[in-house]
Amino acid sequence: MEPKKNLMTKEGLQALENELQDLKENKRYEIAQKIKEAREQGDLSENAEYDAAKDEQRDIEARIEELEGILKYAEVVEEEEGSDAVNIGARIRILDVDLGEEVEYRLVGSTEADSLNGKISNESPLGSALLGTRVGDTVSVETEFGKFDYKVLDIQR
Repeated sequence: MEPKKNLMTKEGLQALENELQDLKENKRYEIAQKIKEAREQGDLSENAEYDAAKDEQRDIEARIEELEGILKYAEVVEEEEGSDAVNIGARIRILDVDLGEEVEYRLVGSTEADSLNGKISNESPLGSALLGTRVGDTVSVETEFGKFDYKVLDIQR
């Protein structure tokens, strides 16, 4: 079975590459220094600073491994020039028909999703419903909380 592609925007790919580079080039060195300093303090069996530094090192290495896995299967979704349909990378202003409220989201790949900052995944119920829609289209989204209708008001690239 072929591994799942990690769809993302150019900005998302760049952010993950920058984080990985920082972890490898800076954080690894910083944690090695902390471990060295903690070792110099003597008895490691009761050295809380050594234990904390080793925990931090484990977390950094786990994040490096996670990022390398994401980037290995990363696929940048290019914006389609002249397209008027919603695709990954688009900013979409929608109207919640039931509440009469307007909200704006940026549709991104699942690894970039951050709903608190207005970034929704193409795999989320709303994101997948919006894919391919155009201004004026209305979509219905089934969630565990019920059915919601949204009208696409604007799409920006």
